[in-house]
Amino acid sequence: MRFVWGRSVRPEIVAGLVIALALPAAGWGAGTAKVLATETALTAETRDLNGHTEATLTVRVTGVDGLPAQGAVVIADGGKPLAGVALNAEGVATAVVTLAPGEHSLTASYAGDTAHAASVSDVRPVAATTGGAPGFTITIAPATLSLTAGQSGTVTASVTPMNAASLTAPMFVTMSCSGLPDQSACTFTPENLQILPGTTAPVTSTMNLATAAASTARMEPVRHAHTGGLVWCILLPGTLGLGLAFGARRRMLTRIALLGLVGLITMLGTTACNPLYYYKNHGPSKNLPTPAGTYTLNVTAQSSNGITATTQSVPLVLTVK
Repeated sequence: MRFVWGRSVRPEIVAGLVIALALPAAGWGAGTAKVLATETALTAETRDLNGHTEATLTVRVTGVDGLPAQGAVVIADGGKPLAGVALNAEGVATAVVTLAPGEHSLTASYAGDTAHAASVSDVRPVAATTGGAPGFTITIAPATLSLTAGQSGTVTASVTPMNAASLTAPMFVTMSCSGLPDQSACTFTPENLQILPGTTAPVTSTMNLATAAASTARMEPVRHAHTGGLVWCILLPGTLGLGLAFGARRRMLTRIALLGLVGLITMLGTTACNPLYYYKNHGPSKNLPTPAGTYTLNVTAQSSNGITATTQSVPLVLTVK
């Protein structure tokens, strides 16, 4: 079949065919962005600390191109989350944790990002010593939390007793957190946990982490029907200064010096009252949002017998978008 230009096929049809053939090729090229494979390595260094085993865990994540990766890593013990850490610019993260007596199988899992694929380290076996002194360990789940500014999230903190059989009275543990970004807060329910003598089951507390969203609204200022307080705030210092100046017996003060002194005292009175005047008439400034970024928080459990305090902390990664 032979087409004659201008008779059988119109130009706009040919243009449509060209675009239709080009679109799949363009889409194929856009959908084949490379995601680099990564390798996650975990090392553990342990030491005995007052009859307990403290482990320093170091995680390194690199891409197949040899460059460090960025993002969050979850350290797990036997498949259960233990801690969350954020990689630094060199692709390295470190966490210090206390391990319960016995055998542990530690792994580090990299979550990946838009340019890097997720990966998991080899299992790192660690043996923790068994001591006779009572104590506890702390773990969190999840170990990473991602929130949009204005959202809230929850994390479960588990406190597991160690050698509670040697307790002669209940042990009370207080929960807290540190390292929060500006315009955020954390609360625990309950804030105080109780470990009974002889118990082995963990006790838990729910941590609520709240962030703030940006707001351009101002609170409505309180309007007052009179401004007598403001007038006195301005005039009283000036009047007092004037009285002191004219009551002075030293003849070296000239009238210009007196007027300057009165003006200075009046200006100081006005300046002192200005922040209060502005607040009452304009209200507080707008609410600031929680800054976007990745933060490493510390969830801490602390107990004291009146003489010595026992403190255990575990890191948590918070990402604010």
